[in-house]
Amino acid sequence: MNVMNAYLIPVLLIVLAPFIGGLVYGFDRIVKARMQRRTGPPLLQPFYDFLKLADKRQMMVHSTHAFLGLMHFVSLWFALAVLLLGGDLILVIFLHLLSTSLLILAGYSTRSVFSHLGANRMALSVLAYEPVLIIMAVSVFMINGSFDTSVVYASGEPLLYKMPLAFVALLLVLPIKLKKSPFDVAEAHQEITGGVEIEYSGLFFEAVYTAKWLDYIFCYTLVFLFAGNNILLGAGLIIFTFFYLAALDNSTARVNYKQMLRFSLGVAFTLAFINLLINSLI
Repeated sequence: MNVMNAYLIPVLLIVLAPFIGGLVYGFDRIVKARMQRRTGPPLLQPFYDFLKLADKRQMMVHSTHAFLGLMHFVSLWFALAVLLLGGDLILVIFLHLLSTSLLILAGYSTRSVFSHLGANRMALSVLAYEPVLIIMAVSVFMINGSFDTSVVYASGEPLLYKMPLAFVALLLVLPIKLKKSPFDVAEAHQEITGGVEIEYSGLFFEAVYTAKWLDYIFCYTLVFLFAGNNILLGAGLIIFTFFYLAALDNSTARVNYKQMLRFSLGVAFTLAFINLLINSLI
């Protein structure tokens, strides 16, 4: 019975992840509007957009492009499932990288210049945040002797106390992953009109659009890892991270990809690596 209860909540979170992610995205839009002194959309606006997209005519560039968009969503959902079920953190990072790579390939598979630019910038974004996630995973292994996130969830002492610099590094690269200012170079609607998303429509754009909701849950689950089995601390870290990202997104201007790489590899990666060295010496 205890084993069933232990898996019940993660399974429910996995099944409801798109819905929860949509609510988080809707609330994020409300907070952003309030910060800009606007009324903003209702909380359920992402779901209204979803239903509106379902009624749009489906236009395919080609079948491979559509398939890659759908598999981007499916593989990201699978990565989130492994993370929530306590699986191997290295496998989670690999699956997440696979999901992003599928969308990059989709961008390269079209003739659109904007799609190609978006794919290029998304690949650079991966180069910016992925090393930090790998260093974080290695630090987790050095502390717990395992890459399994189930060990982290069951840990009595939160990772935050042993990996504070890694947590700061994660906070610094989350805007890159979620395409928020000042690191929203991969989307940049004013420059490349959405990047890799530009050639999607109807059902196929819904897959890419809903994947953004899953990305929110994925990133906040990584944040929750630093709380171990302390649910109150985990909730506090998630709330703090949410408002930190909202404040940063609404108070900064976009940097170019070179500045993004210099900051990520020069600051965030350095902090995570220093934390790794400290853990190896203790």
